[in-house]
Amino acid sequence: MLAIIGIIGTAIAIIGGFIMEGGHLMVLLQPGEFVIIGGAAFCGLLIGTPTKYVKMLIGQLAGIMGNTHGKKDYIDLLVMMYELFTVARKEGLMGLEKHVEKPEESQIFQKYPKFLKNHHAQDFLCDTMRLIISGAAVTAYDLEALMDNDLEIHHRETIKPSGSLASVADTLPGLGIVAAVLGVVIAMGAIDGPPEVLGHKVAAALVGTFLGVLLSYGFVGPLARNLESTTEQGGVYYECLKHAMIAFHKGFVGTIAVEFARRVIPSDVRPGFNELEEACRAQKG
Repeated sequence: MLAIIGIIGTAIAIIGGFIMEGGHLMVLLQPGEFVIIGGAAFCGLLIGTPTKYVKMLIGQLAGIMGNTHGKKDYIDLLVMMYELFTVARKEGLMGLEKHVEKPEESQIFQKYPKFLKNHHAQDFLCDTMRLIISGAAVTAYDLEALMDNDLEIHHRETIKPSGSLASVADTLPGLGIVAAVLGVVIAMGAIDGPPEVLGHKVAAALVGTFLGVLLSYGFVGPLARNLESTTEQGGVYYECLKHAMIAFHKGFVGTIAVEFARRVIPSDVRPGFNELEEACRAQKG
């Protein structure tokens, strides 16, 4: 939500200040400059970015208003893990098999639809728990290394779209200069015309430079940093899963295993010890 407010605020500040200085708003309305800069930037993105990451970028931009995990999401995650570990304590590891083999049919997972929609988190949890259930001689150290490799690949993939958008932001000032040069070429072609016509064409050319710099530093660059930050925050969700499963694999009971996970959650969205204990007790009841 703050990103949308920031975009609107930037536009109001720039346009409002321009009008307050006595500028005429219609001077800034140069569709040709928008076509040159916007079209070239978009096509440059398509040239330099594989289709997979273009789709990911569209998805990340679409979810920019509510893509981060809040305290409730982390409480749900920890309580869900607690339920799974409780099943393992009561029924043994094989009691978990029906849950991890078909998570969409699991009575536990069905209570947490947001987790089920996160397919990578679901696969990350179920694949790791399958390995634990299989009884393979995998140490906690090896299990952690295995999950770290998975998370590293996932992070590398999810961070690519923001990097591509940042590259577009870097090219926008140059594209603004391209648009300005083309405007100057047009102005030179009309140099023998009336001064007011020549002045209008020069102003239109300068708008190209203005738009390139504004779009780069006022909109696209901040959006790229927002996506990067959101991706980094999303990684904590997986770290939470990882630490809970490592603690469980080491033999800790459910309440202790989820406490290991709780400690990696950022302080602003971390549930308190008593808060988590009450949530687990309520679910158990």
